[in-house]
Amino acid sequence: MNGPGEAVTGRPRTLRSYVLRGGRITVAQRRALDELWPHHGIDFDGKPLDFTALFGRSAPRILEIGFGDGELLCDLAQKKPENDFIGVEVHEAGVGHCLLLIEKLGLTNVRLISHDAVEVLQRQIPDSSLAKVYLFFPDPWPKKRHHKRRIVQPEFMRLIAAKLQPGGEFRAATDWAPYAAHIEEILATAPGFEPVADPDLLRCTTKFERRGERLGHKVGERVWRRSTAT
Repeated sequence: MNGPGEAVTGRPRTLRSYVLRGGRITVAQRRALDELWPHHGIDFDGKPLDFTALFGRSAPRILEIGFGDGELLCDLAQKKPENDFIGVEVHEAGVGHCLLLIEKLGLTNVRLISHDAVEVLQRQIPDSSLAKVYLFFPDPWPKKRHHKRRIVQPEFMRLIAAKLQPGGEFRAATDWAPYAAHIEEILATAPGFEPVADPDLLRCTTKFERRGERLGHKVGERVWRRSTAT
């Protein structure tokens, strides 16, 4: 079994949309990884998840890709107890921080996965099982030679489309204008997606957004709906 931050071995090396950077993990975060992960974490084993068994109920399921420190994920889970939330994040410090928030708030509708999001989507998330997918402030990879590492690509959106229920939503936010334009360009030709005009904004202000605002970056958030057509 794989704990937080561990990857399945013996698989070919693939292009990643992230870089695992060394970061300081606090004593509290390490305690959370050791003690709280068995209760709120999902080990990656490459098998499709049974969400009803996992959460003990039938409810709309929302996936957040790259939840950072979990501030937004836990805020939404607290405000929307009728929904179940699955968060995917590869950085241990962020996972530990999120586990502490889950404990502090007494949340029962959140589960975490610490693994590459694309592999999680490919192998653990059943088709047509998600009501919504959130992608907030992904790494913009600003240098042109790194644009291929941006997670929003045509093949990624085909994968998202397969996992969303008809009528489900894909919501993305970034404070990097060129990346916002890139996302718009990809979604404009992504089969099965329709833009939502004037969507309601649901995010609390995270540290990533506050940092962008300090740098003078304008945050853009857009929503696309999975077509109900077969």
